[in-house]
Amino acid sequence: MVRATDLKGSRGPLLGSDEDLSRLRRHWVDAAAAAVNTTSSASGQYHCPAAAGWSGPAEKALMGRAGDWSEWKCREEKALARGEKQQWNRSGTWPRTRSLNAPSPIQQFGPCGRIMKNSAMVMTIQDPASQRLTWYKPPLTVLVIKKVRDASVLQPFVQLVKWLIEEKRMVVFVEQSVMDDPLLLNNSGFSVVKEKLMTFRDGKDDLTDKIDFIICLGGDGTLLYASLLFQQSVPPVMAFHLGSLGFLTPFEFENFQEQVTNVLEGHAALTLRSRLRCIIMRKGDECGSNLLTSSSSSSSSSGSGVGGKGQQRQGLPPPTNLLVLNEVVIDRGPSPYLSNIDLFLDGKHITSVQGDGLIVSTPTGSTAYAVAAGASMIHPSVPAIMVTPICPHSLSFRPIVVPAGVELKISVPPESRNTSWVSFDGRNRQELLHGDSLRVTTSIYPVPSICAQDQISDWFDSLAECLHWNVRKRQKHLDELSDLTHSSSNDTLDSLEHTDQLDS
Repeated sequence: MVRATDLKGSRGPLLGSDEDLSRLRRHWVDAAAAAVNTTSSASGQYHCPAAAGWSGPAEKALMGRAGDWSEWKCREEKALARGEKQQWNRSGTWPRTRSLNAPSPIQQFGPCGRIMKNSAMVMTIQDPASQRLTWYKPPLTVLVIKKVRDASVLQPFVQLVKWLIEEKRMVVFVEQSVMDDPLLLNNSGFSVVKEKLMTFRDGKDDLTDKIDFIICLGGDGTLLYASLLFQQSVPPVMAFHLGSLGFLTPFEFENFQEQVTNVLEGHAALTLRSRLRCIIMRKGDECGSNLLTSSSSSSSSSGSGVGGKGQQRQGLPPPTNLLVLNEVVIDRGPSPYLSNIDLFLDGKHITSVQGDGLIVSTPTGSTAYAVAAGASMIHPSVPAIMVTPICPHSLSFRPIVVPAGVELKISVPPESRNTSWVSFDGRNRQELLHGDSLRVTTSIYPVPSICAQDQISDWFDSLAECLHWNVRKRQKHLDELSDLTHSSSNDTLDSLEHTDQLDS
């Protein structure tokens, strides 16, 4: 085995003589061959035993290329076993050969510097590109959420529910308000399956551990509603585009039978859309720290808060504990004064926000209210939290992106001229009084959104189709510009004017 120490001096360059280069080339061939059967799919990184003794840039280059080859061969063999190679050839695409996670950085910097190792803080993060749905037992119950007050969704809803019950033998749950829809009551197809449906009431019935699978029919609001219903673990969500925008709904309904069957058989990629845990702390609340530490294990499915007596002021509701998929918005409400709120990050005061308000959003929510307020668009697989001011009084106050692991605190200072108002994914709007605060952290419960293609293709297709991202007329080729065909770069305005006078 050729080691890095064999190819360099104590402080010399990595590669030295022609003999060193020759040995490195021979080692590349052996390493690539050895890497074919040494894929670690659990971590999304690929390790080559032949390079185990390497360190520094050589290891990075070797493991990157050998890993690409290893992953490609592994996926090709699995595809052949499933008979999918023809499908890849028809679409003209190949499986990804690189991780969506950034490569692990080297741990040594120069001859002496290196990162101090801390085994307690080491995390194994799966490559988002390898996140695929699997069922450890066949799904039996399915929740169907349809867009309300939209007659165009009724017929697809009836077709889907009838097919799930009669063909797939699944137990179908719908909201009680759906059963009372007068347009559905007059539908002959719905009357056949009406008695076989299970119902629930929002805010009263707990669906935790009762639903295996969720299907949404409508726009992005149906996916946000599914997130609201499940304030802890969320079943896989398959969203069909039957609404106005449909940025989060990648599936078309035409061939729903084939698409749902593929998902039920476990042939689907997943995008784990992170959510924000939002907790309102009222002034004088002595249980604030306890609420934060217990928030991951207890929450109300209706979002009405946690805690009991003694955790609230007279006449005010208990602290709200909610998970949001898009964003939490703090604004000035009906007051004519500027919103004046303090922003803290991990206990450190960052800035005071003076303007119409503040948007704290997930990467999924970066393409919603935040992008309209001037923020950048972030892919949902990027672990981050975006903070975007709404019409700030300072022109230098630009949106920022912070690591997903931080804790944000937004509070209303006593000297503020007015109170603030907060809403969660456009719902549960309530007032923040002087001394109240809002704690925001990334939740451990994401929304597993099923992809129509994959994480990359679905997102850029949505950008193009829904937001018309970077749509403009193509610049003309020089041969098509008539005003340039008779002139050269050496022509001046005076010479062109002289030519025009002679022509006249």
